[in-house]
Amino acid sequence: MSNRTAATGQTKPRSAEQKRKPLPSAKLNPKTVDPFAKKSSQSAFESVYTKGGIPCRLVHGSVKHKLKWDVPKDEVAFDPVLVTLAEGLRETRHPYTFVSIEGFKELLTASGAAQKASPLLFKVAPSLRLALSSKDSGAFTRGLIALSHLSDCVGNELDPILKILMTSLARRMSSDRTQRDEITAVLQKLELNGSREVLPIIKAKVPAYCSAFS
Repeated sequence: MSNRTAATGQTKPRSAEQKRKPLPSAKLNPKTVDPFAKKSSQSAFESVYTKGGIPCRLVHGSVKHKLKWDVPKDEVAFDPVLVTLAEGLRETRHPYTFVSIEGFKELLTASGAAQKASPLLFKVAPSLRLALSSKDSGAFTRGLIALSHLSDCVGNELDPILKILMTSLARRMSSDRTQRDEITAVLQKLELNGSREVLPIIKAKVPAYCSAFS
């Protein structure tokens, strides 16, 4: 069979093994997903991002990475993009770790961000809580950074969801002494940006907390 094929000049059909072998370019395509690979995604963020559901992309720089938005940030629909970025805070693999927190931070600097983000706080809160409850220190840190930027953006509009987050912050504060200063700094920011109701909310979970006004 092989001799006749060579004699006629016809191309031999590719074997099943050859068909399954990925092309070199497939390794460079972020949308290529191996269905047999071990799943390690912590949320729906990875799937949404690889399918183009987040209107930005990672740009690798010589010193540091940055995001390039496909549309002006002022035109991005906060619902669902901000909500999806919050879900990605608990991811543990690059580039999802970088895109989620940088995208979250940058969207909150867009024009009218406070008015756009405030109605979504109860949608964002569960993802923040999961990040702050994560055993992964990177995910916790991203959750803490996101909470800090969200407080700066929406101010006391954040107050109603603080009870949802405080247990996670208090637990981390008692279990990891290395992060107490960072957590305290964010708690003080929440107090400074919030109403008078914030201090009792914090004290209920972190009795040793020293008020930013003391």
